[in-house]
Amino acid sequence: MQLVVARIGRAHGIKGEVTVEVRTDEPELRLGPGAVLTTEPASVGPLTIETGRVHSGRLLLRFEGVRDRNAAEALRNTLLIADVDPDERPEDEDEYYDHQLIDLDVVTVDGTAVGRISEISHLPTQDLFVVERPDGTEVYVPFVEEIVTEIDLEEQRAVIDPPPGLIDDRAEIASARDDVADGHSASARDAGEEEA
Repeated sequence: MQLVVARIGRAHGIKGEVTVEVRTDEPELRLGPGAVLTTEPASVGPLTIETGRVHSGRLLLRFEGVRDRNAAEALRNTLLIADVDPDERPEDEDEYYDHQLIDLDVVTVDGTAVGRISEISHLPTQDLFVVERPDGTEVYVPFVEEIVTEIDLEEQRAVIDPPPGLIDDRAEIASARDDVADGHSASARDAGEEEA
């Protein structure tokens, strides 16, 4: 199985280093010296990482055979792809690779079907499940243990205990808003009739 682990950014300095946008939770494993990565577009690779270092919070890589700024700049926007054993698991038992979570069925603790995980969104503060509902709408579920109570890879499902409002149907919310609005206008009418 192949996973995108980084995207090459702009050249850094004059000796062939590039900045990279990391797209893996395990950069030390996937982007370490000696790692051989396939690329998209394929014509650019494969690329072998020669050195890596962090500078001002960004990972900088140098690849074998890339020795100057022009060669480094020619790699800009290239995706770096690692071959991963589909059965491999992260070291931490509470962590999962994106490919293990995509397409899991999402159900609430009482067994109500919510939808299917279509994407994992990695934000600076937390990860989100993008859950596609049967009607085609999407709902965002924070991947935190207070909400996601169980990941069962054998059963291919994620069990969630959502707080009120997280997965409520938009139609239900709109209906509730309409009821509240109607209630207010009815009260206003009643008050007006009393005054008259």
